[in-house]
Amino acid sequence: MERSAVGPTAGMLFDLVRGGRATTRTQLGELTGLSRTAVTARVGALVSAGLLLPGEEMASTGGRPPGSLEVNPAAGSVLALAIGRSRVQLGVYDLTGAELASDAVEHEAGADAATLMPQVVARARALMASAPSAGELVATGLSLPGAVDEVRVMSIDSPVIPGWDGVELAPYLARLGDAPVVIGNDADVLAYSELLGRGRSLRDALVLKASTGLGLGIVADGQVLKGHLGAAGEIGHTRVARAAGLPCRCGATGCLETIAGGWALVAELASSGTEVAHVRDLVAQAGRGNADARSLLRRSGREIGEVLAMAINLLNPEAVVIGGDMALAHDLVAAGIRESVYAHAAALATRDLRFLPTAYGERSGLVGCAALALDGVLHPAAVDVRLG
Repeated sequence: MERSAVGPTAGMLFDLVRGGRATTRTQLGELTGLSRTAVTARVGALVSAGLLLPGEEMASTGGRPPGSLEVNPAAGSVLALAIGRSRVQLGVYDLTGAELASDAVEHEAGADAATLMPQVVARARALMASAPSAGELVATGLSLPGAVDEVRVMSIDSPVIPGWDGVELAPYLARLGDAPVVIGNDADVLAYSELLGRGRSLRDALVLKASTGLGLGIVADGQVLKGHLGAAGEIGHTRVARAAGLPCRCGATGCLETIAGGWALVAELASSGTEVAHVRDLVAQAGRGNADARSLLRRSGREIGEVLAMAINLLNPEAVVIGGDMALAHDLVAAGIRESVYAHAAALATRDLRFLPTAYGERSGLVGCAALALDGVLHPAAVDVRLG
């Protein structure tokens, strides 16, 4: 583990407990090399700050052994806000990632930030008040579709929510208190939810967000990779030959989204006379047996799979996780993806490859926002600052 100049800090020990790698002082000593006295002092500081609790002392009845440690869920709470094209999901979570309350705001596609954010803030305030067991708000995790500026907390390139680019969102959320706001794009946030939901056991994965648009979260060695400018995983705007000349919402032509993104599929199905306005309508039609809808989703999977095959050859993930509204038709989309991946990716790269639905289904984006906030506020360095 990474060490400070004076050895592992209290924040580093807290991270070991939080990640489930240690549950006792003895294990902390074994993992860090610290003396019993040093471990006791650091754990004592964490307990005094309310971040750790002694666990159950009922070893003889199957509980945790005496002296075990666990994260104190009531030491604070985080607010999660997953903002999409036509819906905002809200949730309040404790410090262990357990959901305390949740809500959703449906809105007109195209609503601008000045119209929508005051509604979101009002609903968030009511939601936090409805969760009396929640501790003090210590962070807010926020997701938007498209590229984001993590420092200024705003969208910088999102065809899905036009009009939001360059609008700083932290001032709206400041009405809820002075807790820090952490922002991520929706595909990266989906990847964070997988790390939380699968107990951090998923070390290398590609997490596909297939909805109105297409995005890819990349997990490498247990970390979400964002790239130099946060543009890693922009799979939807990869140029593909079969889309040559087709105009994309981003202003370019030939993007994968023009033949495989939800917005393009909805437009194609609507042109055939089927009444659909959103990807969820398309999926519902497929569920009712609409042959055209089913064919479009399977075809989308094949087109996405061809591009994913290149990423699989480069990164050798253990799993492809499929999320977003299109994942509600997981069998259709996954079948198309598998077909192309096995046809175009190297045999060794696909030998143990798994294709999985998201750990939290439709709530994955919301859980990912909570995980993003928790990772920010409970990072070892942040915990050390909190301890002073």
